[in-house]
Amino acid sequence: MEIGRYNTLRIVGKNAAGLSLSDGNSEVLLPFGEVPKNVQVGDNLEVFVYASKTGDLMATTQDAFAEVGDFAYLIAVDSGENGAFLDLGIGKDVYVPVREQKRPMHKGEGYVVYLHLDDDRRLMASSRLDRFIEEEEFDFEEGDEVSLLISEKTDLGYNAIINNRYIGLLYHNELFAHLLPGDQRKGWIKKIRIGNKIDLSLQPMGYGHILETKDVILKALREAGGKLPLGDKSSPEDIYERFQISKSAFKKAIGGLYKERTISIGDEEIRLILPD
Repeated sequence: MEIGRYNTLRIVGKNAAGLSLSDGNSEVLLPFGEVPKNVQVGDNLEVFVYASKTGDLMATTQDAFAEVGDFAYLIAVDSGENGAFLDLGIGKDVYVPVREQKRPMHKGEGYVVYLHLDDDRRLMASSRLDRFIEEEEFDFEEGDEVSLLISEKTDLGYNAIINNRYIGLLYHNELFAHLLPGDQRKGWIKKIRIGNKIDLSLQPMGYGHILETKDVILKALREAGGKLPLGDKSSPEDIYERFQISKSAFKKAIGGLYKERTISIGDEEIRLILPD
């Protein structure tokens, strides 16, 4: 039975407190208040398993925000001299000792943490993420699409957890969107540098992306009646707001359309050239 994770268990009995669930080796209690309707002994249930304050195993059918082994953004519901408690979405909050806080945690604020078990098999969390990330044997290459969890703002940009395993950096000067810790984004591996440092991008790499962008711009032009208020001198922010691409990618795309004599380009607008 995996503590701090979802388990599919069989209902093997009933007592005054709830249902007894088993994986064939050990049992766990599911309180009556969380028992789904129309279940009976012999049925299988998917439940989240955790250890109570007394060390007894408990099950819940509530949706946990994360499992052991996950990086997640959680809100502090209480904090004190010894540590903080974060809301996990179930009846049991997850504890973060002071020694595992990269910065002091405060009630009502959110933090990206890593979930793990302590020596007594109780759920714990840590915001010292560097202790838990993997630094080699990457399961991606430059140009690959990845999932990102924004973890913190730095002097250079934003650190982001990659595929729930690694960490990389999005540079300030390449961002045109407002980011916050806890944001989940689709991203791309821009470069893997010496020392296994990973540079990230919120936009795809390569010429294939430009071809796709050209199609998107053409579609937008047609839907807008042949004219868009974006051109050679439009701000990066305006371009990103409309197409979620950088100004560089936008200029490459409209430059290609101009060479194909599909559009005309002005300082603040582009126009579709209609065939004679």
